[in-house]
Amino acid sequence: MKRYFKNVVLFCTICFVSISMITIGGHALAGTTLTFTSWRTDDTDGMNRVLAIYNKANPGVTVKFTPVADTEYDAQLMSSLQTGTGADIIFLRSFSSGRAVYDGGFLHVLDKEITALKDFPSSAKKAWSTDDGKTYGVPIFGVTHGIYYHKDTFKKYNLKAPGTWDEFIKVCQTLKKNGEKVLAQGAMDEWTLYEVVYSGLGANFYGGEKSRQALMAGKMKLTDKPFVEAFKRIDDLQPFLPRGYQGLDYVSMQQMFSAGRAVMFIGGSWEIGLFRSLGVTDIGWFPPPVKNKGDQLSYCFHVDAGIGINKKTKNYPEAIKFLKWTATPEYAQLVMKEVPGFYAYTPGNFKLDDDLAKAMISAAQGADITIRTTWEKLSDQTPSGNSLMNEALIKMLTDKLTPEQAAAYVQKGLSWYKP
Repeated sequence: MKRYFKNVVLFCTICFVSISMITIGGHALAGTTLTFTSWRTDDTDGMNRVLAIYNKANPGVTVKFTPVADTEYDAQLMSSLQTGTGADIIFLRSFSSGRAVYDGGFLHVLDKEITALKDFPSSAKKAWSTDDGKTYGVPIFGVTHGIYYHKDTFKKYNLKAPGTWDEFIKVCQTLKKNGEKVLAQGAMDEWTLYEVVYSGLGANFYGGEKSRQALMAGKMKLTDKPFVEAFKRIDDLQPFLPRGYQGLDYVSMQQMFSAGRAVMFIGGSWEIGLFRSLGVTDIGWFPPPVKNKGDQLSYCFHVDAGIGINKKTKNYPEAIKFLKWTATPEYAQLVMKEVPGFYAYTPGNFKLDDDLAKAMISAAQGADITIRTTWEKLSDQTPSGNSLMNEALIKMLTDKLTPEQAAAYVQKGLSWYKP
């Protein structure tokens, strides 16, 4: 697993194909447009620069990037596929969400056409593969989680990036005592609480990948002490959340931090590009604080996105050619440069230009690498582990549930899961 975290790239998205073709005898003369959409609206400029390279090298084919808002993406994708208006190239979430698209009969199997897949790490491919090993998505990138901070404010109070949880809480207390708004976190978009805050910061307390595997195997429960402790540590952050955090949405969190109206932001690597585009220059970053000094970092480095091809595409040759390109080191390097914070699974040696991106990949070296807590298997049915975690965390941070009750809420909802 370690070797593919040294490979870096970024990418985002999914392709809706509109066709403007003149044909004679079934042969294309000009004008095939592959519309490439994604849940990453923040990456439009960077992705357009990447695609401009491909478009220039492939006359007669235009790949057009048309992302959809993250909160609307999944529903819009399935609706479009069911009505026959879906993308040619489809950006896929990992595990159950992407698998639902395949199980619906909407995706091509890619193993025979894209031979480069054999060299991708199996730990990445399984996120877009069937149980019998058929791969329906090219693993494009992984993302990670940690804490952004304003270096100028840390310097003002002579603070250093904390390494342990106790040090982190002391930093929070110092900032609050001096009248600073500490964390730009809200509870309106609950996915951020689970995917980023709990899975990112909580892994050091629930036991990282070993405990996640035990959870899937039925050898541990969310009500076991390590997982409950992770809930408790997230609840520790309540005093440092901004006034009115219950109604603070994701975009507002980003704006609050980037404008300097809060000192820290618990976020994902995918946000580097946004902060850079806003001209924020004093940002630092540190990995999730460990429980005790000297502990190995349990680092949530999530298998985030792959891309597949719509079975009903009328432009299969063009689509497969583009998909083959996304599995190359050339593509990986371009995306890494233009959209920093996404890390490629593509085998190869890559150069990172962005300091924050370098810091995040550096933290992975020697770490216990894991992914989001209930993403694999535990979200294959309804109610999904992901949705239950969302609900439990927002209820805990609005004082409707204690940490123990929040853990029990998720475990009870997962009664359908029989490993």
